[in-house]
Amino acid sequence: MSGWERDGFETRAVHAGQPSDAQTGAVVPPISLATTFAQPAVGEHSGFEYSRTANPTRRALELCVASLEGGAHGLAFASGMAAEDAVLRTLVGPGDHVVLPTDAYGGTFRLVSKVLAPTGVEWSAVDLTALDALADALPERTRVVWIETPTNPMLTCVDIAAVAETAHARGALVVVDNTFATPYLQQPLSLGADVVVHSSTKYLGGHSDVVGGAVVVNDADLAARLAFLQNAAGGVPSPFDCYLTLRGIKTLAVRMDRHCENARAVVALLGEHGGVERVLYPGLPTHPGHEVARRQMSDFGGMVSFMAAGGEAAAVALVAKTRVFTLAESLGAVESLIEHPARMTHASVEGSALAVDPALVRLSVGIETVNDLVTDLRQALDAVS
Repeated sequence: MSGWERDGFETRAVHAGQPSDAQTGAVVPPISLATTFAQPAVGEHSGFEYSRTANPTRRALELCVASLEGGAHGLAFASGMAAEDAVLRTLVGPGDHVVLPTDAYGGTFRLVSKVLAPTGVEWSAVDLTALDALADALPERTRVVWIETPTNPMLTCVDIAAVAETAHARGALVVVDNTFATPYLQQPLSLGADVVVHSSTKYLGGHSDVVGGAVVVNDADLAARLAFLQNAAGGVPSPFDCYLTLRGIKTLAVRMDRHCENARAVVALLGEHGGVERVLYPGLPTHPGHEVARRQMSDFGGMVSFMAAGGEAAAVALVAKTRVFTLAESLGAVESLIEHPARMTHASVEGSALAVDPALVRLSVGIETVNDLVTDLRQALDAVS
């Protein structure tokens, strides 16, 4: 075990996989833009031969993310969906069955139902908070139980350890999308998950300037199979994308602390405003998943959803009236974002069992001055109430 693997989270976020450059002493590893690498002899190389297969900057990112998740093997991809696609194509094929949560991210639903299902992959959506229902929904052909916790956009919290125990008893593997919680707040592998996936576009990168994905596993054979597909399909991030993500990760811990702090203040405002029918936030004792979140997370995150009291019309009007909160898709960056999931990020599930309530508004609470965020939301709510 290397020294940095024994260090605290913040230390590893800054240093894991990123030693000072041996030639120059540069404290930030240089971006390796090379597409190919000189070999001393046929069949001999120093670990790098062609950049699609492996790249020094990508290797640094993969080592860092694996360390933060407490995993043995990390793989970086060109997007979160590329990471999800690689995991699912590695684990399931025609005739196999996948379980999704009933409020899965729209992109995950689209990938499974529109891309994989036509190839013969079967799927069903199950309330993963109901373990009896899950056990009944796991035929022998189930290969994957897919967890988001907290989910996007309903912020449902799923007991990872309990679902893993149920899934493993049926021979299925458990994949956890840890994008919302980040490894700073939640460690799925330590709770029994087999695979962790991230859209590193979100909190890991943290600045709305790079698209990426990541996968972390402990099993060496599974890691080799994923690495084969990563190379064969070629959905890899550029060295500069990897550099930007690494740069973002260095401040992940301090950013998450502020995201969580600001979210609590926003939730307090929403809870007392007449323009809000219901607040969805795991940190609220009234949240159905509060106890689960309190047990498996170190804090409750920066994502907040709520139902506008005036329904869809009020929700749509509200998201257009904020000044500090920017109307935009995505999440997890330094700036605060507001959106209408039913018409934006989750439009792909419209008309399905996973459809989102049109009264729902989703907030990605950023790191701005908290009073500015609260004032901005209050004036928007006042305007449509």
